[in-house]
Amino acid sequence: MTHMNGPHPELSERPAAYHCPQDGTRAPVEATAPWCCPACGGPWDLDFAAGAVELKSLAGRVGSLWRYAEALPLDGPPPVTLGEGRTPLVPLTGTVSAKLDFLMPTLSFKDRGAVVLTELARRLAPERVIADSSGNAGTSFAAYMARAGLPCTVYVPEATSPKKVEQIGAHGARVERVPGDREATARAARAAADAPGTFYASHVFNPYFLHGTKTYVYELWEDLGGRLPGGIVVPVGNGTLLLGAALATAELYAHGLIPERPALIAVQAEAVSPLATAFRAGADDPADAEAADTLAEGIAIPRPPRGRQILRAVRESGGTFLTVTESQIRAAQRDLAGRGLFVESTGVACWAAVTASPEVLGGREAVVPLCGAGLKTGLAVG
Repeated sequence: MTHMNGPHPELSERPAAYHCPQDGTRAPVEATAPWCCPACGGPWDLDFAAGAVELKSLAGRVGSLWRYAEALPLDGPPPVTLGEGRTPLVPLTGTVSAKLDFLMPTLSFKDRGAVVLTELARRLAPERVIADSSGNAGTSFAAYMARAGLPCTVYVPEATSPKKVEQIGAHGARVERVPGDREATARAARAAADAPGTFYASHVFNPYFLHGTKTYVYELWEDLGGRLPGGIVVPVGNGTLLLGAALATAELYAHGLIPERPALIAVQAEAVSPLATAFRAGADDPADAEAADTLAEGIAIPRPPRGRQILRAVRESGGTFLTVTESQIRAAQRDLAGRGLFVESTGVACWAAVTASPEVLGGREAVVPLCGAGLKTGLAVG
């Protein structure tokens, strides 16, 4: 295990408990805790009061996302790390910048959540870890569980990009290919998750993952000298980055560190867009959708378990939903490559959206995440 280097704050006790946002069920954070709400089967949230991160205190701290220690729900000994976080912010236009999260250790933004959830697993010391993924979360968990010395099995759809499957296996994780779509893969993993001694590292159901992804916004806030852009544009499948962003903006606002919360602009592929459809209809729950082929495989989630939370977060921020076509995804990938940034097809969805619908920004400064490296999927053809 790698320890943090350089100064970092001494953390106080961080009591936290799982709670269900639907029915109020609670459970302690411990090895025997159920992976979902036992009453309704929904995902957990976390009762945790984040401390204030003072901008002036960050100088000289560890160069990873653990620098925002006051805001993270794990205290105690130095955590497992691969140096994740602190990704560059570069301008694309006069008002739109890109955060290069494809430069994370496993080449995707999922490292933000995976490292926090892995550290939780390391402290709970299970016999085995199970994860399910369309690819990038699986590569992250495989790498971080290897770093933590925990045996890991990753369930993936049989059509997952070969390079992602190869990366998962290279880190020593066992790969279980599941016939069918992403939903079938999740069902297979959950069926195995109840075995004794098993920790289900679900980036959808376990809220520790969201407390990792929220560091994306803490970094923006630090990069911009203690402020945030007017619009934060994020791709949405299961919504882990968007919900993490909502957590961070709420925390920063509550501590008086930003004057207002920016709009969250959510992007889905037109081919699979249950949340965008529901948003436009004024519905509280995701619309019915079916699995479909799309270049944005990482956000092709027909029935996101946190769909109601995602819709509420976007509405409360004053944001909106955008959808992108397959041709817009192809064009955006080639456009970014022409600017020196080779990004996988899912990871270009936000750039595709803001270039196709610039009026949505209304002249506001905005940031888009480039979430995964192009070498993971190759150049989209067609």
